[in-house]
Amino acid sequence: MRFSRTVYLLSLVSLCTDMASEMLYPVMPAFLKSIGFTVVAIGLLEGIAEATAGLSKGYFGGLSDRSGKRLPFIQWGYALSAISKPMMAMITQGWWIFLARTTDRLGKGLRTGARDALLSSEAAEGQKASVFGFHRAMDTMGAVLGPLVALGFLAVFPGEYRWLFLFALLPGVAAIFLTKILREKPAPVVKRDRIHFFHGFRYWNVAPGLYKRLVAGLLLFALVNSSDLLLLLRVKEAGYSDTEVIVMYIFYNLAYALMAWPLGQWADRIGLSRVFAMGIACFAVTYACFAFVQERFMYFTCFLLYAFFASCTEGVAKAWIGSIVPKEETASAIGSYAGFQSIAALLASSIAGLIWYHAGPGWAFGIPAFTAFLLSIYFLRMPGTFQKSP
Repeated sequence: MRFSRTVYLLSLVSLCTDMASEMLYPVMPAFLKSIGFTVVAIGLLEGIAEATAGLSKGYFGGLSDRSGKRLPFIQWGYALSAISKPMMAMITQGWWIFLARTTDRLGKGLRTGARDALLSSEAAEGQKASVFGFHRAMDTMGAVLGPLVALGFLAVFPGEYRWLFLFALLPGVAAIFLTKILREKPAPVVKRDRIHFFHGFRYWNVAPGLYKRLVAGLLLFALVNSSDLLLLLRVKEAGYSDTEVIVMYIFYNLAYALMAWPLGQWADRIGLSRVFAMGIACFAVTYACFAFVQERFMYFTCFLLYAFFASCTEGVAKAWIGSIVPKEETASAIGSYAGFQSIAALLASSIAGLIWYHAGPGWAFGIPAFTAFLLSIYFLRMPGTFQKSP
């Protein structure tokens, strides 16, 4: 299957950007602690950063639709994320670290809606899930390469976190260069009043009914889909070393990268809702396994199932939204959903942490598993979602 030049370039941009981010993800807590951040400060930092990304996605998506332009938002979004990495190595004062991390997440909010709208517009009829699946595969391959580079770098230069942050600028610069050679077709201009920062909430009032039904189910699922860090913590408690945990994280991302595109193609053939519901059901099985599994070797199977779930849902959800809203509202629709999802994800991790603390990991994974099973039926029964390639 062939895609347009724009799809390939955007996918390479995402690979480079995610590679830069994932080079730092495994060492971020250690780096922050080394410069004096407490656990509370780290939590506050991540909370503010993710809230910035979440709330800004709908706003910038609305601006992109209103202007009919995608590239400026994409280019500036990736540029902000690229320069934020070396910023964290330059000055280690708390206010500067907060500024750098927020700059990174603001870049994500700036580009997300416009990028996904451009991807959706570049997909031929009946190929939206394939396009988003390919993009997710390339993006996730960056999450495989990044930790591998970080492990190699720290093996040669142990503890040199600040130099690693500077080194992460290289793939970021490559991403910026690639965005400069992107081209876009003129998009319809949406005549709207002034776009407000909370545009995502306003868009909900005028969105199609099917969009509301779909996003309501997606957000309910987001409330039980806690941070992947809890999965890694579960593995750590099972007796794995730090290196083994990182290797398992790389294994998950590699499996995800290999499955995302084929499962996106499958969704285009048999129906978006069917593959998405299958992914949610697989999530239920995965979390049930994390709740009860004791054998160490079974955790690799759990992460393989988790990769299958992610491959069936992340790209397919955006393709599904893109297929049910008017073309000129795609950035607003996807950006608003992504913003709501970010906020729900913050609540999900907090809720899961409280359940774990008070009732144990079995309940923390068991409740989401049961909820996801019910939601898989809900998504499967949604009307007007079957699509087949011509």
